[in-house]
Amino acid sequence: MSENTSVIMPGERVRVVEDAAKNKRVILGPGLRRLDDKVVASKAGPLRHKDPNTFWVDNYQRRYVPARGDLIIGIVKARVGDLYRVDIGSADTAAISYLAFEAATKKNRPDLNPGDLLYARVLNANADIEPELVCVNSNGKRGKLGVLQDGFFFKCSLNLARLLLRESCPALAALTDELPFEIAVGVNGRIWVKAHSMRETVGLANAIMSLEQAGYAEIDKICGDLNSVMQT
Repeated sequence: MSENTSVIMPGERVRVVEDAAKNKRVILGPGLRRLDDKVVASKAGPLRHKDPNTFWVDNYQRRYVPARGDLIIGIVKARVGDLYRVDIGSADTAAISYLAFEAATKKNRPDLNPGDLLYARVLNANADIEPELVCVNSNGKRGKLGVLQDGFFFKCSLNLARLLLRESCPALAALTDELPFEIAVGVNGRIWVKAHSMRETVGLANAIMSLEQAGYAEIDKICGDLNSVMQT
């Protein structure tokens, strides 16, 4: 991910994104919106870029605002006809069809119950309709998506979630050096972890939460001491 340090303000025209859009299709993440042929900031903060074509504003916010392509962790709330209502931490609940799972058919529906955790991707999100989720990729395969079984679920700030999702973030690599584990990070500020034992799992959660107040510059230093945090 590009460490662009330019700070933009609400209402400011973001020409660097407009220039990129001239040569390829770009994805606008949180904090950016398109007005006619212009790209304008809706939030204040550093402009971030992830190859090949995703841009967003790294704004500290409490409530998650869904954006197309986001990986999120949702909580199944209810079934309504062929849809499931899912809490994703935004102002509105999201919806996911039973057909949005690998190999799902009318006769082979996913067995989802209220309270189940889903690792899903936002398929559609705009101000006029409720967000739509899927648990398959463009090839119809689940990959890492789907129901999260067992493990330990906890919430964090949206900024920490984005830190952990950075390809260059050393935190998860540092933790992997200590013990094997599974993890799902939702950009909506939700994390699920699972290790061999509950003690190791809780230790992982404590280590991750120790990064809560870290910035991009501080996280490298903290990662060097993650082992001691896991032992507490």
